[in-house]
Formats: sequence, C-alpha cells, structure tokens
Amino acid sequence: MSFLDKLSNGWQISMNSFKVLKENKELIVFPILSGVSLLLIVGSFALITLSGAGWDVHNLSRPHTLENYLLIFLFYIVNYFIVVYFNTALIHCATLYFKGEKPTVRQGLDFSFSRIGPIFSWAVFAGTVGTLLKILQDNLGNVGKIITGLIGIVWSIATFFVVPVIAYENLSPLGAVKRSAQLMKDKWGERLGSGFSFGIIQMLGVVAIAIPCFLIGAFINPVAGIVVAVLGIALLFATVSAAQAIFISAVYHNINGDPVEHYNQQFVDGLFHEK
Repeated sequence: MSFLDKLSNGWQISMNSFKVLKENKELIVFPILSGVSLLLIVGSFALITLSGAGWDVHNLSRPHTLENYLLIFLFYIVNYFIVVYFNTALIHCATLYFKGEKPTVRQGLDFSFSRIGPIFSWAVFAGTVGTLLKILQDNLGNVGKIITGLIGIVWSIATFFVVPVIAYENLSPLGAVKRSAQLMKDKWGERLGSGFSFGIIQMLGVVAIAIPCFLIGAFINPVAGIVVAVLGIALLFATVSAAQAIFISAVYHNINGDPVEHYNQQFVDGLFHEK
C-alpha cells in the first residue's frame, strides 16, 4: 500500500469517526469536561507556584530546584489522570455503541470510576516518565532537548493504544506500554496517515473559525470576535479529540477481533492493511 493510499484510508477512517460522533453527540462532553478540569488544575498550580514565590514573579527564576520538580511531578500526575479518566469514559461509550447499544455519559463515567486504580497507577507512571524527561531536558542543554524530543516521539507511538489497554486489560503500567507498543508494531505508517488527516481537519477548522471571527472583531466588536474565536476553537478541539478517541477504540477492538458492528469495517481493516 502506497503512502498516498494510507493517507486516503486515514482520511476515510477519520470521517467515519466523526460520523459516529454525530450519532452520539453527547460524547463530546468528555473532552469538554477534561479541558475544563485541566484549566482549573493549571490555574490552581499557577496560584500555588506564585504563593510559594511570595507572589513575586522574580522569585520564579530558579526553575531547577527539587521543590519545583516535585510540583511538576504532581502536576503531571493530575494532568494524566484527568485526561485518561475522561478518555476511558469516552472509549467505553464508543465500545458500547459498536456493540449496538446507546451509550450515556453516566455509563462512561461509571466505567472510568470502576477503573480508577489502574488509571491512577498509569498517571503516576506517566508522570514519573514526564518528570525524568523534564529533568534531562533542563540539565543537558540542547542535547537534552534532542534526546527528550526523540523519546517523546517514541513514547507517543508506543502509548497510542494505552487507554483502551488500561480500560480492558488487567496489566501494570509498564505492561500497558508493552501491550500498546505490540499493537502498534509495524503499523506506524498507517497510524501516521490517520494522524495527518486529523491534523488537516483541525487546521482547516481553525481557518474556518478564524475568518468570520476576524470579521466580527473588525466590523462589530473586537471582544466579541475574541470570545467567539476562543469558544469556536475550544469546541473544534473537543470535537477532534472525541473523534480521535472513537478512532482508537474502533481500531483497538478491530485488532483484537471484537465486533465493531456500527463502524465501517472496510475502513478499519484498510488502515491496518499488511504492507
């Protein structure tokens, strides 16, 4: 299969994921809840950091202290926990839909709560990895940035299926990474095609939002233009995030041989066509 064919399949699968989301509009609630929670967490950590510096930004000039790294570690844990918690809920709802059921937000949240132990374990594991990479980046200069950048790419590929693995397989965090990497083995090219497609959709969406918002700001009210732009882009990102989670769920179950009745099987199989 040529690279262009892979991109074409990725585009078709992406479109099909959006169709599933269209039939289950309530699923967009999960990335919205995740985004709002992260904003609150970022605000909270910013206040903690400033208060610890005596509310003087000049005291923030020593970023490589043990206290700061501990704060970064805690932030990573909370960040990963929130993201995985809501993604687990979304992926479970998508799974119920694939089985022919009509999922609800409550069902997704209840399922995530039932998996809160593995989700927290993963958050601690991922937070540890993130903190170690941050320490390397801060203390090895440009070499550290290159090393952490390469590790980050590998990590992103290896953990592509980690959320459904955490949701449905009783594995340790390290086992979840190995299992996710196994599922991705020899399939990175096809996954790249899909990722490129989602990126294009997101970019086109930003352009489509930016033009009318610019006109609103220029001819009606600048503040109104900014507000509409922020809300529009937030909704766009939430929509794309939800579609990506649906895509991951569909492909994960397809690889495992589970029924994906309400997802176009040809598209899913096409993504993982043997090279």
